Amino acid sequence: MPNGIIGMGDMEVIFSVTDSLGIHRESVIVELTKEDPGSIGRDASGKIEITVPETEAIKPFSMRIQAELEALGYTYQEYGSEDEDGEWVPG
Repeated sequence: MPNGIIGMGDMEVIFSVTDSLGIHRESVIVELTKEDPGSIGRDASGKIEITVPETEAIKPFSMRIQAELEALGYTYQEYGSEDEDGEWVPG
């Protein structure tokens, strides 16, 4: 049974990826509990479902999210900017 719970930092990283791919936030479902190995996919209605892994850091997992969503046909959208720390800020 998973013990980890996602936090706001986890959600910020996930949304930085999905926002950059032009995916509306209401089209993303993120499980509240972390569970290995983590997963990224689509449900029957076409919404993106993400489960954050319990034992992998969110930053490396975010690269996996991006790669898997790109494999589903999503592409980088040119909008927004980076803040002074180099973090993506949606426009």
